[in-house]
Amino acid sequence: MAQLPPGIRFITSFSRDQWYRAFIFTLTFLLYASFHLSRKPISIVKGELHKHCAASHEVELSSYREYAAQIQSVRKLSNASQCGWEPFDKNNYKQLLGALDYSFLCAYAIGMYLSGIIGERLPIRYYLTVGMLASGLFTAMFGLGYFCNIHNLWFYIMAQIANGLVQTTGWPSVVTCIGNWFGKGRRGLIMGIWNSHTSVGNILGSLIAAYWVSTCWGLSFVMPGVIIAVMGIVCFLFLIEHPKDISCSCTPSSRDHEPSISTEFVVSSKAFVNGASRFRVQMPTLNDKETIKSQDPEMLHLLMDSENSMTSQNSSAVGTGEGRHGTSAISFLGALRIPGVIEFSLCLLFAKLVSYTFLFWLPLYITNVEHLDAKRAGDLSTLFDVGGIFGGILAGLISDRLEKRASTCGMMLLLAAPTLYMFSTVSKMGLEATVVMLLISGALVNGPYALITTAVSADLGTHKSLKGNARALSTVTAIIDGTGSVGAALGPLLAGLISPSGWNNVFYMLMVADGCALLFLLHLIQKELRCNADHTLFKEH
Repeated sequence: MAQLPPGIRFITSFSRDQWYRAFIFTLTFLLYASFHLSRKPISIVKGELHKHCAASHEVELSSYREYAAQIQSVRKLSNASQCGWEPFDKNNYKQLLGALDYSFLCAYAIGMYLSGIIGERLPIRYYLTVGMLASGLFTAMFGLGYFCNIHNLWFYIMAQIANGLVQTTGWPSVVTCIGNWFGKGRRGLIMGIWNSHTSVGNILGSLIAAYWVSTCWGLSFVMPGVIIAVMGIVCFLFLIEHPKDISCSCTPSSRDHEPSISTEFVVSSKAFVNGASRFRVQMPTLNDKETIKSQDPEMLHLLMDSENSMTSQNSSAVGTGEGRHGTSAISFLGALRIPGVIEFSLCLLFAKLVSYTFLFWLPLYITNVEHLDAKRAGDLSTLFDVGGIFGGILAGLISDRLEKRASTCGMMLLLAAPTLYMFSTVSKMGLEATVVMLLISGALVNGPYALITTAVSADLGTHKSLKGNARALSTVTAIIDGTGSVGAALGPLLAGLISPSGWNNVFYMLMVADGCALLFLLHLIQKELRCNADHTLFKEH
């Protein structure tokens, strides 16, 4: 018998379940990359909405001529001024551009709290598809302002608000889906690699937007809008929410969710198979309760509350929104009571403030400091996201090895603050120094942000106090990312208000935000170190 070709041997070396997991990993990666791809154009186009047109007394004539020579010829419309696109051609352009950022991010932050709750009660595939199609529409709508010669500020603000609301469908959906398919083993590394979709989307969005920014900036929005809409159709055709939907045996074991609970019973004699899976709830034995009590009083409190309310939940499951998973969706307050949710949420608020300030203002900063045109500044800003890819993977790898999520985040936040100060100083010394600092800053700024929004959210959403309630993952993810999005809205707004007084003051604000993020993690870091010391002492005895 002839030997199988190497390619076929490679394919058959993996099981059916492994191929499905790889497919879902890749699909959700591409789906959320398209979300970030559609968010990036606004930061690239800022340099075109308001062009450099300083008076002769503000800059030396030679440098001004050098800068002007770099700018390509731009299509002039009837009422577009030499300083950019009306109404962003005025002296208060930074405040107006900041208002665009704030409109999107504020709507995103508010919508995120609602999105997780709604997403728990709807099939993920339908929910995500509608959100992506709507996001494509509103992203393209911003670009249509160029072709329709629209100069009304409120048109662009309303497009940003609508886009911010519909984009909240993305994150809780993809995190819930990926959490269904992968257990806790090496979750930090897997999620770190998977979360690079954020940086990949930013890079692709920057390159696509920069390609048209100097000739036809409307296409910088229309093309990303078309891409995310097409990916929405792909989502509808191919996304599999849960392994058991296709009788796949690669679901996370019960040990991933509640390692100290052993006795299980079925919620009812009827199997719940609508959409996701049959669902089993596990109750602790008496010995397990004593173990939990001695280790974590908060855990016992949560378990006792859940046990006392189990009967009432079973009798009123339909009235409380029982759905495809066979359990009632967790309440907002119930999710907040999970140990670590509040601390990580507040930490993410400040970590995301820093990250999104770079996301929305970095190209303009490079334009002002390095005197580059909008296209070259957009291309150069992608190095920050390249560093973010390595930072997210490194954070996941370290946290898996140390088994300390909070300590890993704290270490990177501690290093990020002085790095930001160095960035503000070194970036003025030349292009080479800027390149190096963009890579380092991207890794340290995006590392904690990536770890909290992925592995930490998934850990807390499958916390043992939930006794296997997989429906809580969407709400927990939405709470953490929604709180972080408040910081994401504040960061670009503050940058727009502070930057007229000097870019150094913006970097001081970012360093203070990093310090606040670290401050909210100190309690969890202390608990991790104490647990490690107790574990070491126990092994010695």
